[in-house]
Amino acid sequence: MHRLVASFFGSGLLLRRIRGSDAGSGTLGALIALPFSLWSGSQFGWGVQLGGAIVLILAALWSTRPLAREIGDAGWIVIDEAAGSFIATIGLLGWPAIIAFVVFRIADIAKSRLTGVVQAESLPGAIGITADDVVAGLYGLAMGHLAVATLF
Repeated sequence: MHRLVASFFGSGLLLRRIRGSDAGSGTLGALIALPFSLWSGSQFGWGVQLGGAIVLILAALWSTRPLAREIGDAGWIVIDEAAGSFIATIGLLGWPAIIAFVVFRIADIAKSRLTGVVQAESLPGAIGITADDVVAGLYGLAMGHLAVATLF
């Protein structure tokens, strides 16, 4: 069950199945979560998005705890990216949500260049696996809301 949840219900395993590599699985997991975040926000408001983000963070911590000791932050573990996708788009729709999502992915991929992301990743176990995506999601969220305030 831990592996199923950690792979965001199998989405983290798709690229390995298709092309034999986990490279890009985090982005794929985040992309799969994105429409759920946007739909929940548009239908029920930002509080439901926040609730979804909290549920995904808790699921990430629970599912990756035993895996962190065994295999570390394997490429197919994408529940943390799904949580980051929800965080990045809280209260956003349209172009601001897309901007937030792109900034989130850049912040997650380029962690060593952003304050907080690399430090979060260095935390032990499941907390480190999850925290870097939470921080990257917050970068995306800030940029998305900045876009709303200045561009839209």
